[in-house]
Amino acid sequence: MRCNNLTKLPVRLDLPNTSHSILSAKAIGFLMFKTFCFVLIAAACISLHGQDKNQTQDKSRFDTADLPKVDRKITYKEVGGKAFQLHVFEPETSASTVSNRGCIVFFFGGGWSNGDPKQFYSQSRALADLGMVAMSAEYRVTSRDQSKVIDSIADAQDAVAYVRSHAAELKIDPERIAVGGGSAGGHLAAAVATLNYRGTQPARSKADYRPNALVLFNPALVLAPVDSLELPARKQIAGLEARIGDKPESASPYHHLSKDLAPTIIFHGRADTTVPFATVELFSSKAKGLGVDCRLMGYEGEGHGFFNRDRPKYLETRDAMIQFLRDLQFFESK
Repeated sequence: MRCNNLTKLPVRLDLPNTSHSILSAKAIGFLMFKTFCFVLIAAACISLHGQDKNQTQDKSRFDTADLPKVDRKITYKEVGGKAFQLHVFEPETSASTVSNRGCIVFFFGGGWSNGDPKQFYSQSRALADLGMVAMSAEYRVTSRDQSKVIDSIADAQDAVAYVRSHAAELKIDPERIAVGGGSAGGHLAAAVATLNYRGTQPARSKADYRPNALVLFNPALVLAPVDSLELPARKQIAGLEARIGDKPESASPYHHLSKDLAPTIIFHGRADTTVPFATVELFSSKAKGLGVDCRLMGYEGEGHGFFNRDRPKYLETRDAMIQFLRDLQFFESK
């Protein structure tokens, strides 16, 4: 369901009392602020209801023959008899002798409706070549599994919990697990870092799945109204709620931010019309206000999916990601 014909929707603007026939400068400023916030939430709603066109229509980065080869696949859970796997990339040297390595788990984009783990094969191979264990995870999506967003969240949490509980077997440090993703996958990564458990496994605690670092590429971080503002129309709220499978606030990372958020880096195009740049600014500002190390890297003129391997900014964003993880000592042997 898309948020169409927004211009026909009723908008309630509460203006300060004034005895003048002409609005005061204060009233005009208040009106402009409310209008900006309405447009911001409306734009986010349009993007979240629509499919991520950059992820779903551009198949080239998934079909290209020169994609790195995955080293192995590990099943981390089964749902209804269907296995969901981690596509694992490991360092090519000293793999049998080095333990307690840094690790990262990526989640692909595609509007929670489709997508492919191959999206992050190139980033994964680059990190593995530097000594980390990198994984790109499968998870339930609407087109293949008739799932809701909360199901995707549960899968992401279970994937990270599996990695941490099998740290010794995977020869990784359970306290150096980063989580990353793009667009809807970026939302899932942030959800793993902020939301309570949504799955069916018993006794799953936050310590089981909370990451030690976040790497987010044009992520959807604001899925519900902010403060006292309302989404543009009741119908739109109902549509988003049906897609999520719960109240929008329950799946919105912004609304669950705390001072415990792991160090975070966000890569986002300033010209992104699918997930407006203003939404990640909102997230970053709140995180910094809580004392979190949150680094927002905005790219002028860039739209959605600008970081992918077939885009000009791939190497730049990849190298910035590597530097961020290097700052956090994810490449150090222990």
